Amino acid sequence: MNRRMIGYMIGEITVLEGILLVLPLLVSLCYWEETSIMAFSIMVLLTLAAGFAIIMLCKPQNKVIYAREGFVIVTFAWIIMSAIGCVPFVISGEIPNVFDAFFETVSGFTTTGASILTDVESMSRGMLFWRSFTHWLGGMGVLVLIMAIIPKDSATDSGRAMHILRAEMAGPIIGKLVPKAKDTAKILYIIYFGLTVLEFFFLVMGDMPFYDSVVHAIGTAGTGGFGIKADSLAGYSPYSQWVITIFMLLFGINFNLFYLILLRRFKSFFSNRELWCYGGIVVVAVAVITWNVFSLYGNFSDAFRHSCFQVAGIISSTGYSSVDFNLWPQLSKNILFLLMFIGGCAGSTAGGLKVSRVMLLFKLIQKDVRRLLHPRSVAAVKLEGKTIDNNTLYGVSTYFALYMALILGTFLLISFEPLSFETNLSAAVSCVNNIGPGFGQAGPMEGYAAYSNFSKVVLSIAMRLGRLESYPVLLALYPRTWTKK
Repeated sequence: MNRRMIGYMIGEITVLEGILLVLPLLVSLCYWEETSIMAFSIMVLLTLAAGFAIIMLCKPQNKVIYAREGFVIVTFAWIIMSAIGCVPFVISGEIPNVFDAFFETVSGFTTTGASILTDVESMSRGMLFWRSFTHWLGGMGVLVLIMAIIPKDSATDSGRAMHILRAEMAGPIIGKLVPKAKDTAKILYIIYFGLTVLEFFFLVMGDMPFYDSVVHAIGTAGTGGFGIKADSLAGYSPYSQWVITIFMLLFGINFNLFYLILLRRFKSFFSNRELWCYGGIVVVAVAVITWNVFSLYGNFSDAFRHSCFQVAGIISSTGYSSVDFNLWPQLSKNILFLLMFIGGCAGSTAGGLKVSRVMLLFKLIQKDVRRLLHPRSVAAVKLEGKTIDNNTLYGVSTYFALYMALILGTFLLISFEPLSFETNLSAAVSCVNNIGPGFGQAGPMEGYAAYSNFSKVVLSIAMRLGRLESYPVLLALYPRTWTKK
């Protein structure tokens, strides 16, 4: 175990966060919010000082990163980012409870969007910006950003950077777009940044104010869903809702496919089976919900718009809402609940199981059924025209078991709360899948303020495990990971 390399990378991450905290400081200066200015100024200085001190103390001779170092770095990086990120909320007094501030920050970095705030509109502009900016940072991954911007002679240019990329990018199969993982990270962030700017342009060209457009663009890009209004997106125009609907769906697509578009390989883009499955699920869900809620709105236009918005918000794990879907008929709520499990495509910023993993699970079932009918037959499981090896299939099966155990464990631990079955179950599913809103008292217009500090810690851990798909955290906590052999 290269412990010095782990410490060195943690130091770089701490410095990066200190630099990034300058952005909300500038926003606070623009609106002259004195309390926020003080909070961010203190944290910028302390974070930079701590980061540079760690770098100096842990400067390694050997900068190679192996698989276990990659998993440990990713795990501790996310914990430290959240711990530092919650302090400005506490210092400013805008979220004075440490447990609440940590929950809100973890929810931000994991792009969950679950909130404990009951009066979000009373918060300062600087704090609201930082709250949503954590979505943008966590969407593509903090370590992927590190890989993209640090000098070539540093650790992630060692050829081992793929361990970090695989640990932080969710999905059953993660590959490089180009030979070097560092260059892959750059391409991913260029696409990510480009789509964010494009969404901002469309929003600001409508009737959405400049500040609101920035916050919602970065919130959509990270598929996070922190809003700045009590009613989320309900108060904005149909045009703004349609723009955000489209971009929520786009950010739920595998970013490798956007790279194919840049290369003008349109045939490869449109032949992607995961993309077609993702689109098919969206179309069917929207059609059924539109029919089911038509009587609530009295016209097809509103029913269709709200159905598209909520389906996009849930399947992409963004969690924005244009209406209180808690009031929808049970059929529509059940469909949204199922979409929480599916999530977006692998290699996107969305949460959930991922469409490709769901496809592989169904293919595994199909394979077992065929084997029962023809015991001597040998059937290969294929995805995107490629045969999936047994290790990947085994990984999908074991992850699904771990995933269900995580949801069940979270649900049981928060069941001590005097809340309804629907509330606790949907909260567990929503946090593990990084969705945000649930049903009942955890609905889109209510939030998680009713939960105790203990449950908020449990749900924070669930969000973290869900975002990193459990294994990096479990490996970091496994004693043998830290031994030499």
